[in-house]
Amino acid sequence: MTTLTVWQAVYSSAQLQLPSTMSSSQKRERAETTIREMGLQDAMHTRIGGWGVKGLTGGQKRRVSVCIEILTRPSLLLLDEPTSGLDSAASYHIMTRIARLASHDGRTVVASIHQPGAEVFALFSTLCLLSTGKTMYFCPATAASEFFTLSGFPCPSLRNPSDHFLCTINSDFDKVVACH
Repeated sequence: MTTLTVWQAVYSSAQLQLPSTMSSSQKRERAETTIREMGLQDAMHTRIGGWGVKGLTGGQKRRVSVCIEILTRPSLLLLDEPTSGLDSAASYHIMTRIARLASHDGRTVVASIHQPGAEVFALFSTLCLLSTGKTMYFCPATAASEFFTLSGFPCPSLRNPSDHFLCTINSDFDKVVACH
């Protein structure tokens, strides 16, 4: 809600989502910890804002959404385009925090990300590339360059590897324009 502060939004979600066996102080602590994990402590008392109401930046709003999702400490976190509409710096900041949570807490994070910058792409542990509904690659992200090179599609120097991989597997525009 645009009129709530970050604290109000996250704490009210904690009150609704966390089990009744948790005390109010435990829920408050979980909300504060989650806000800190997503780097929102400096914006804790800022209204979320929206159309016509000044508030958080786009990246901060995304982090509030992630806060609300991670309150319950799920072992599996599904994120649909958590960086959509953000600049590369905000995207990197959000994904760095999410990757840190995954590695620190042993959580599995599945995120769909379209056109990740090279810095964000470097945070991926496993990469799944799909084309026309079929899996084209599903292995460690660090092995993707070698896989594409051995398949006859080396990544040109000074090119974002994720852009190269997507252009290579995308068959929607083959007759219109080549990415290479």
